[in-house]
Amino acid sequence: MSEGAVTSLLQAHGEGDSEALNKLVPLVYEELYRIASNRMRGERQGHTLNTTALVHEAYLELVNLESVQWKDRQHFFALASRVMRNVLVDYAVKRKAKKRGGGKPHMPLKEGDVPFQVDLYNILALHNALERLEKLDERQVRVVECRFFGGLTIDETADALDISPATVGRDWKMARAWLNRELSVDENADATE
Repeated sequence: MSEGAVTSLLQAHGEGDSEALNKLVPLVYEELYRIASNRMRGERQGHTLNTTALVHEAYLELVNLESVQWKDRQHFFALASRVMRNVLVDYAVKRKAKKRGGGKPHMPLKEGDVPFQVDLYNILALHNALERLEKLDERQVRVVECRFFGGLTIDETADALDISPATVGRDWKMARAWLNRELSVDENADATE
């Protein structure tokens, strides 16, 4: 995918060119599908929200966002990561997921590659913890969204958020430690209820 073409089309769309969206879809669909596929990999067979549905819902929300000044491809995919998070959380809530993971075991965020097998109950627990973290450090939440929900590399996350790769690395490490502690606390609280 040509980064320049995606950036040009995003900017044209932002300036009101309605044809830009038709040209953008084939350029970003495969990457959005890859991101969504990674998010859905741990779900049970026959899940009613499939990868294609997640891509379509996220894309519709992205292109309907108003007053977004698209910076570039990384900015688009960083925002796509956040939108996919919201779609998954909304889906879990609608499915009346039990409070804090429904008794499912905690899945820690790992040091190396981002774990991809997370079910919607864990997504909801992670979302709740991210909301608490956002009150302490919003940038760390943006890093988690890019890395965990969007599958972006450290360099891609740095570009998307306009911060240094070293800052992304520190924020990612701090956020993982904080979230793992919070999710463990939530899991222990559920076990005693």
